[in-house]
Amino acid sequence: MNGIGGVTKAAALATLTDMTSGVSPITQQEFQQRLTKAVQLMQQQKLDAILLTAGTSLYYFTGLRWYASERLVAALLLADGRLLYIIPEFERGTIAPQLVMPGQLHGWQEHESPYQLCIKLLQDKMALALDESAAFFIADGLLKAEPALQLSNASSVTSACRRIKSAAELALMQRAMDMTLAVHKAVASILYAGISTKEVEAFIDQAHRKVGAVDGNYFCIVLFGSDTSYPHGVANPKNLEHGDMVLIDTGCKLHGYLSDITRSYVFGQPTAKQQAVWQHEKNAQAAAFAAAQIGVACQEVDRAARKYLQQQGYGPDYQLPGLPHRTGHGIGLDIHEWPYLVEGNEQPLAAGMCFSNEPMLVLPGEFGVRLEDHFYMTEQGPRWFTEPALAIDQPFR
Repeated sequence: MNGIGGVTKAAALATLTDMTSGVSPITQQEFQQRLTKAVQLMQQQKLDAILLTAGTSLYYFTGLRWYASERLVAALLLADGRLLYIIPEFERGTIAPQLVMPGQLHGWQEHESPYQLCIKLLQDKMALALDESAAFFIADGLLKAEPALQLSNASSVTSACRRIKSAAELALMQRAMDMTLAVHKAVASILYAGISTKEVEAFIDQAHRKVGAVDGNYFCIVLFGSDTSYPHGVANPKNLEHGDMVLIDTGCKLHGYLSDITRSYVFGQPTAKQQAVWQHEKNAQAAAFAAAQIGVACQEVDRAARKYLQQQGYGPDYQLPGLPHRTGHGIGLDIHEWPYLVEGNEQPLAAGMCFSNEPMLVLPGEFGVRLEDHFYMTEQGPRWFTEPALAIDQPFR
């Protein structure tokens, strides 16, 4: 029925091909532009330096990919534009060839304190902004090394840069979204009564690899029936039965940038209640999209979805049956990043911002419906990365 069930896994996989041709990773020139913007903001805010620890912000500004651990790997960006890398000395031979943006490498031995090294490199500069994703032990180590350090949150710089996506970032995200939507269509086609969530998850990973996601899924949620009333799943998910609501939420990475799409539909003939709730979800998603205009506060998008749902008898606020969480999140190198479409966020929408639009409806003990597509802001208003589903029995265009 409209692409739901009836196809073998082999046949579904055969419809998929590598979709990554023609896309390119972020260039060194763009990394330099990011550093230049960060330095301008630091100077405006009178920050002496920013410490970018291993993770997405380190990659965003320097192009260096490294995992967070108890050993400090970081980049110290000074307000004069200098870039100083702080690394375990024994990792020098691994890290040095990976550097995209040039900078001095300062190594510390296993018995030495990387925090004292950081303070030494600051050269009596005391206004340091720390990557907001840094573990507490890093902040603690810095303050023990220099109690007079004026430590602040670097999000005033990192978020200000990262929340506005460039054309290159949007292109990577668009392709990643296209890839995941193709996977969604394929997985819907292989469903059958009795299939387990684990079997579906394994297929989704395989399908993502087929379209070019070298690491497969970045994440995957598969739920059937009453389990769909739990937004992020249950400990022991049930197998699929006729008449079950199906909720599949998944995404992948392409050159570090993420996709994230959810589709809900019924395996078999939907009931009148399932149809009505599904349509309410679709209408709430449309209300949020219509409210997303340049200069409008992020919270107004959330309010628009809730206003419509309350008119249909849901809620109010986070009460169930209704919408139990925010309407949307930002997305980019992190699956959830600034800004958020949530009450209390007065950040004005600006061109280049990207958001999920997912005002999920939950009917406790019965089922849930989440339709999640993402949009990005242009000067003319919001634009979908992927077009929303048409109907409960036509989840794909």
